[in-house]
Amino acid sequence: MRVGAFPLPALPREGHMLPPGLRRSLRRWASGVASLDAALGGGLAYGRVHELYATDGGDVAAAAGFALSLATGMTDMGDAVSWLRSRRAVRQAGVVQANGWAEMGGRPENCAFGIIADAKELLRAAVDGLRSGALGAVIVETCGALPELDLTASRRLALAAEKSGTPLFLLRSGAEPVPSAAETRWRVAAAASRALPGNAPGAPVFDIELLRQRSGPCGLSWRLEWNRDQCIFTETGAGALVSVSRRGSPAATGAGPVRHGQRAA
Repeated sequence: MRVGAFPLPALPREGHMLPPGLRRSLRRWASGVASLDAALGGGLAYGRVHELYATDGGDVAAAAGFALSLATGMTDMGDAVSWLRSRRAVRQAGVVQANGWAEMGGRPENCAFGIIADAKELLRAAVDGLRSGALGAVIVETCGALPELDLTASRRLALAAEKSGTPLFLLRSGAEPVPSAAETRWRVAAAASRALPGNAPGAPVFDIELLRQRSGPCGLSWRLEWNRDQCIFTETGAGALVSVSRRGSPAATGAGPVRHGQRAA
């Protein structure tokens, strides 16, 4: 396992987790979009597993940007975030950089990246991170089919997330959904941002579809714009749009401004 340059604080022993009355599994994060929060019973739940699928290969950056937005919105200023990536995901999406995280309103000094070749070790690291109770969120990024993530492994992740109150975002690309213990499942695609002066691309915009929800409606879709200052979404309406490239990865290495995980056209 190779960990990035941003160190995590020391993790407490599992017995030092938040007491049941304070666990964030009882909380929901209000996204800022009333219809979305209503469909989710008040917002996206802490202490649950949420699956995020890139619509196609060109939407890997958008799905990663959406995961980053959720992690930023659902964590407090001092919370640590662990982003665990498979080697194949790194080859597909590129290297995540600190300035990209900051561009989304996050705090890169609170994030640690792990690159893990073995799928079982990747899932085991996710369970350990969730069980620690020291993290604000965990992101697991994979590319392609992942037979190791069967229903048993999915339930293990769900139980660890529920016990600690930490949300887990499973970021998937090049794969089709399979039965799991996830609370919600989403499909994410890139969308055009609203033009700024000079026809520059504006705030990050995502097309999302709620494919599945354990206890609630599904089959609903939204176009959301990320507000990095308030760390919430707004639902976009009519207005001037500017197309952006669908290449690259969130905060990928390279020149040029980065918007919602993509380089401006």
